Amino acid sequence: MTVLDPAIEALLKDPSALIPTIVQDLLSDEVLMLAYMNRESLAITLESGRATYWSRSRNELWVKGATSGNFQQVHSLSLDCDGDALLIKVTQTGVACHTGNATCFHAPLDVGLQ
Repeated sequence: MTVLDPAIEALLKDPSALIPTIVQDLLSDEVLMLAYMNRESLAITLESGRATYWSRSRNELWVKGATSGNFQQVHSLSLDCDGDALLIKVTQTGVACHTGNATCFHAPLDVGLQ
């Protein structure tokens, strides 16, 4: 088990909670997906440079691309001001969404916003 650096863990609002993680393309700034990290997946990501998340549906660690080949090479990680959300900038290999779309945010809602 990979352990998170105590200095980084001290910055987290609740180190035992799942951390919402926004994933953004390094070059285009497009938001690719939202995932969740825990202490261990954050530690693995920081150590390996490959995006690793906590799968809520499978209740296990998930290296993005391990089965699909659609890896995310991490270039930067930023913690928000409250210590309870992350922003990761990545180089995406292949598509980000499990549906085969480039981004998980491919279903616009037409609610008459201007």
